[in-house]
Amino acid sequence: MDQNVTKKKRRSTIFNVATLLIATSIFGQLLGFLRTKLVSANFPLVGPGSTDAYFAAFTIPDLFFYTISAGALGVAFMPVLSDYLHRHDRRAVWRLTASFMNMLVIVMVVVAVVILIFAKPLMHYIVAPGLSPQQLNNAAEIMRLLAINPLLFTISGVLTSVQQTLGRFFFFAIAPIFYNLSIIASIFVFRHSIGIVGLGVGALIGAVLQLIVVIIGLYGLNFFWHPKIEWGNRDFRFVLKNLPPRSLDQGMDQLEDVVETHIASGLGSGSISNFNYAYTLSTAPILLLGTTIATAAFPKLNARLSQGRPDLYRRDFLKVVRVMVWLAAPVVVLCYFCRGYLARIIFSSGNAQISTIFGFLTVAIFFRILYAIISRWYYSHKDTMTPMYVSIFTIAFNVVLAITLARPNAYGVAGLAIAQSIVAATEVIILTVIMIYHDRKLLDVVFWSGIVRIISVTGFTVLAGFIMISLMPLGLLDRGVVTLGSKLLIITGVTLVVHLIISSLFDLEESRPIIAFIRRIALKPIKIELT
Repeated sequence: MDQNVTKKKRRSTIFNVATLLIATSIFGQLLGFLRTKLVSANFPLVGPGSTDAYFAAFTIPDLFFYTISAGALGVAFMPVLSDYLHRHDRRAVWRLTASFMNMLVIVMVVVAVVILIFAKPLMHYIVAPGLSPQQLNNAAEIMRLLAINPLLFTISGVLTSVQQTLGRFFFFAIAPIFYNLSIIASIFVFRHSIGIVGLGVGALIGAVLQLIVVIIGLYGLNFFWHPKIEWGNRDFRFVLKNLPPRSLDQGMDQLEDVVETHIASGLGSGSISNFNYAYTLSTAPILLLGTTIATAAFPKLNARLSQGRPDLYRRDFLKVVRVMVWLAAPVVVLCYFCRGYLARIIFSSGNAQISTIFGFLTVAIFFRILYAIISRWYYSHKDTMTPMYVSIFTIAFNVVLAITLARPNAYGVAGLAIAQSIVAATEVIILTVIMIYHDRKLLDVVFWSGIVRIISVTGFTVLAGFIMISLMPLGLLDRGVVTLGSKLLIITGVTLVVHLIISSLFDLEESRPIIAFIRRIALKPIKIELT
């Protein structure tokens, strides 16, 4: 292999890519929280123009997008692209990309027509039968505005998959920011005219802007598109073969959202919104740690297998798993202890119930962060069937739990969060057991020793968080970003510092780069020029 080509391909290390993705993800999450806060502050939780319609409207478009295209992009499409690049066949990359995108575009055009025609009956009979007539009309109008978003997201997803495989992550990272900015702008532009429906306009414009940014990211890659679908291409057929299992897997996840929205709509006005607000809080650490790190690591893991180096694959995979466990532990601890602070800062109404729901979701946060990398072990081995079978079981299990626990005489809407946490843990445990069965050499003594030490460190982190919450409790009259934010910042800072110091004392390798960075900054000599 040409060493110069290899070095160029690996120029973006996992650390550098993860840093970029985490930085843009933090900014994106801040925008997301700002968007959610502004939606909560400018539109009512109950009544004809409530936010229930807004959240319910996204379920069907998301169901189609994630079922048909989103899952296949990473797990069925990118590994094949990685093989092409390993053989230095750039033209084959573009041929496969064009064929795959052309096929998905045709399907998504049909999806758009279905949503436009059947928006109201889909909303009334499937998604949220508990909505009032006015809420139902608003939800249907927003859904129609979102009808072509699955098409726009699909094109963006195909093009960013290629860019990631080629080592270009910047445009993939910043594109979603424009989506959030557009929805934020729509709040102020349309709130006094078309009200909650204006958020659908903002989401549509945001999807268009996101696609434009992604297209700009193709500059310099010599992108080649042709208006054909090469059905006879062996690799294209391989992608199609792996598409249904992952699509069904993703579709089941989105079907779960539809079921939860359906159940929440019968638990009183505002229940859909409160559950979605809490769920939004829970997705932030999952995207920040799970998705960004796993996304950064996935191309390199694929390359290890393409090179025929399972030993290096195991080493890199386990390093990523340990880093994610080490980072997730203090984050989950802080999410649980600080749930009241976060809910009160971000949401203008319903924050007590949001805090309760979010507290029950913290277990799910930890296991979904791990799922992001564990699932990619299967996808990098081009195994989409196993995650699909496990997903079918766990989602069916979740539906049963949700129906049982979310009854008005049980836990109400909080029961949906309890069900999610139980199911998230179950899914990761099952996938891990199967993974170990397939590769007995994967999880060695060194790995388990590190995990045990991380768990020990987390015990001190829990203690630090508990002490800080006791010293700076959430007062009944605490309001405002300054009061709540300062308390939250102090609690978070002290807890994370304790986690880092104890990790260093336990000699955890995950803490070494941070400790080394701090030492370089603290001990770096300052040159003073005398004149």
